[in-house]
Amino acid sequence: MKNKNFLYKGLAITFLTGMSFSNISCSDSYLDDVKNSGSFNTDLYFQNEQQSFSALVSVYDLLRKYSGGFENTVTFFNAGSDDFFSGGGNSNDGAGIQGMNNFTINPNTMPASYWKDYYQGIARANLLIERVPGATMSEDIKKRYIAEARVLRSLYYFELVRMFGNIPLVLKTIQFGEDYWNIPQAKPAEVYQQIENDIVVSIPDLMMTASGNDKGRITQGTARAILGKIYLYDKKMPQAAEQFAQVNGTPGGTSQYGYKLVANYADLFKVGPETADPYKFSTESILEVMHTNKGNSDWGFWGQGKDEGNSINVMVGPRSYSLANVPNNNAPDVYSGWAFNTVTNDLVNFMQGDPRLDVTVFNAKQLVTDGKITYSPAYADTGYFLKKYLPTNDLKSSLPGPAELNFRQNYVAIRLADTYLMEAEALGGSGGRAQALLDAVRARVGLTPVPVSLQAIKDERRRELAGEGHRWFDLVRWGDAPAKLAFKGFTSGKNEILPIPFNELPNTAMHQNPFY
Repeated sequence: MKNKNFLYKGLAITFLTGMSFSNISCSDSYLDDVKNSGSFNTDLYFQNEQQSFSALVSVYDLLRKYSGGFENTVTFFNAGSDDFFSGGGNSNDGAGIQGMNNFTINPNTMPASYWKDYYQGIARANLLIERVPGATMSEDIKKRYIAEARVLRSLYYFELVRMFGNIPLVLKTIQFGEDYWNIPQAKPAEVYQQIENDIVVSIPDLMMTASGNDKGRITQGTARAILGKIYLYDKKMPQAAEQFAQVNGTPGGTSQYGYKLVANYADLFKVGPETADPYKFSTESILEVMHTNKGNSDWGFWGQGKDEGNSINVMVGPRSYSLANVPNNNAPDVYSGWAFNTVTNDLVNFMQGDPRLDVTVFNAKQLVTDGKITYSPAYADTGYFLKKYLPTNDLKSSLPGPAELNFRQNYVAIRLADTYLMEAEALGGSGGRAQALLDAVRARVGLTPVPVSLQAIKDERRRELAGEGHRWFDLVRWGDAPAKLAFKGFTSGKNEILPIPFNELPNTAMHQNPFY
């Protein structure tokens, strides 16, 4: 062994110059053995706008962590909430998601991708920010590309800091000769300050709105929504409310960025034709993760950080689902999935009488009772499944590649109803504007007003955003997790942040989070 030069795959290898566009596996190897194989020389890249845009796309690519792959953040954090169980084939089906479900997760079962994938995106952003200034292209385009990369880097750091708390803050590419195994962990306050400042300086260089082929890119509205969310978690409520107000505009109306609540709540989760899907990039969409079946993803990509398709779809479908041969069977023709994220009875009871219940929860139990379907109960079966991303056979890909890996439903990571409720929260759950924001969310689904309060906002977020991956973070932010998640084994003072994956720590300057 070569002392401190022992190298694990992870943070160090992610940041090495020249490796930012490829996935390098370097398990149990030594520094002197590291080779830049399977990659290309980035010193010769970033020559023009086309190459710079290609590099920018690679920074965006890590947004798929929200909804792509078995370790997508939506099903993982749903499993840690009071609204869902882990589900799956059995109690050992996915050590990470099962550990999140009962809070037995530890450094060995914590999926390494939650650390590595976001740092890969950060490394790509760092490289672009450094190299784009030397490319042959207009100065305005350079500024825009750099601004987009800065906002994405800030978003990735935000996800890391709210998951792990104590993380290294790396803002430049790392050279081979540098002491990258001794990069220290920054205090969360330092990370928040950096990413907040980065977004503030980036906003003027971004597009006001996006249209055509630019849909899905970071705009001024997207950046302000991300910044407002970061301020909210950093407990800077006046700053958060100010940013959200610019995003939201007049509650119920159309904001300066063109955002407006869609009229039909169910349309948020519909999928249209492959050629021209009218449900993608709605007026409510602020940050949307794009999925396509055109990548023809196959199992060779699975788990390699290149997964295509919305993996939530196949994960939440009931197992061995079959339509019964009965007259006039109107049950949905569901593609058999893996039965993750079974819905708790508590959420079903909480949403009784709410019009959003039927959009959110698929009641397979009732359809079995009615003799319309059969399915195989899996682990933690309740008979209820997440309907917002339910895979149906009409959505199977018509192109090559396994259907389960090529669902094309986009995932909306931030939408207007979310920012309405976050602004109302930042306003302290009181006042006329907070009331108007809450009223607009309820009015969209035909519900009458209720007096605004922090509890009313919490309740509304639970109903409005159920199953979209936000609930666990909400409970932790509010300090409600110890009480709400006690039945799952949540430990106060420990489970508010996650364990750093084991392989990131040996022979580095980093320390594991407390009690792990």
